Amino acid sequence: MDDLYVLNPTFASLVYSSSLWVNAYSVILSETLLFLSISKYISVALVRVFQLKRQTAMGTQIPPSTSGEPIRCKAAVCREAGAPLVMEEVMVAPPRAHEARIRIVCTSLCQSDINLWKRKDFPGITPRILGHEAIGIVESVGAEVTEFSEGDTVIPVFLSDCGECSGCRSKKSNLCSKFPFKVSPWMPRDDTSRFTDLDGNTIYHFLSVSSFSEYTVVDVAHLTKIDPDGIQMSSACLLSCGVSTGVGAAWRTADVEEGSTVAIFGLGSVGLAVAEGARIRGAARIIGVDMKPEKFEIGKKFGITEFVNPADCGDKPLSQVINEMTEGGADYCFECVGLPSLMEEAYACCQKGWGKTVVLGVARPMSEMKLQCFDVLRSGKILTGSLFGGLKPKSDIPMLLKHSIDKDLQLDKFVTHELDFKEINTAFDLLIEGKSLRCVMWMDSSK
Repeated sequence: MDDLYVLNPTFASLVYSSSLWVNAYSVILSETLLFLSISKYISVALVRVFQLKRQTAMGTQIPPSTSGEPIRCKAAVCREAGAPLVMEEVMVAPPRAHEARIRIVCTSLCQSDINLWKRKDFPGITPRILGHEAIGIVESVGAEVTEFSEGDTVIPVFLSDCGECSGCRSKKSNLCSKFPFKVSPWMPRDDTSRFTDLDGNTIYHFLSVSSFSEYTVVDVAHLTKIDPDGIQMSSACLLSCGVSTGVGAAWRTADVEEGSTVAIFGLGSVGLAVAEGARIRGAARIIGVDMKPEKFEIGKKFGITEFVNPADCGDKPLSQVINEMTEGGADYCFECVGLPSLMEEAYACCQKGWGKTVVLGVARPMSEMKLQCFDVLRSGKILTGSLFGGLKPKSDIPMLLKHSIDKDLQLDKFVTHELDFKEINTAFDLLIEGKSLRCVMWMDSSK
């Protein structure tokens, strides 16, 4: 530079000044990139702080990160068919690809849990973690998961909604062909379990959920993300199965219209959810059928207007009694018990020409119902089944939650008991004895 200055002082000064500007620009650029890099982590941290503050306010804060590590937690394990569940510690493996590990906030008990708990033959299998109605918080996610992240509030559902297959893409169906419904003891993609006992022995899954555990692993196709603002966790968890099935059957499968006549066979939670859906739709008559007289008073809260006890029908078939009450049959009949004979009665008292019978009850495997072929031909009736009420979990559960927030759908009426998770066997007794509709169990005993 000194030689250059001697030869041409002006040019040398320009070169020197330019080099200073280049150096200054390089420093500024480096500091800017450093700031942007730091800002990215600051933003992530601020978002996480916001999530934790909101979850803390809701009482759903998650513990320090355990991502990628097995979690030791409490679970209610079915080790013998029909025997009390055993509260024990289990190991829950980290989620694999397309999976999320969930911290269960609360879970409820469904009749399907009771049915599988009793079974000694397949699909009954032990040891198993039952439970499929719940709400929880995402603790961690596996590879290739983009739809969910740590801290999300989610509702697991037994029915898959992959969003990719023809069934999930169609507006005509909610039946996923990629992961079809089955009572499998495994995770849906690789037929393996994420549960072991403390000795390393496998514990089986139930309906792709297994919510009778403080932590569980669920495939993302079986998860629905929801906005927790404005909802009651104890009510929202019911949308995992029973309430969605009943309300959805009235709204989506049957499409009950104002002024119609509805007959509901079986007034458990699903049957009462059908009544709730029909009530909201403006059905003029909602006839409840049940062997327990006390169900009529309960049913009135859900819109039941008339009650029939089969024991009071004398020599008349149940269908004949309802046909006489309705001058030819109900517009919509819903079978919510799972008895082939009751399905036949429901079909027999459905209005000729336009009536629709919807089967929601789960019958034993290989059960058969009998219909006369000529009667099917000449009656013009529709007989159909309905899983999850024909609803698509990922889009329709948020819709039902909105109806709940708007006070149209009254979910709190279904919750008759709230217990600590450790009292789960009491919840079983209450449901078996007919003393509860839905019993919600909180994992955190402070609730």
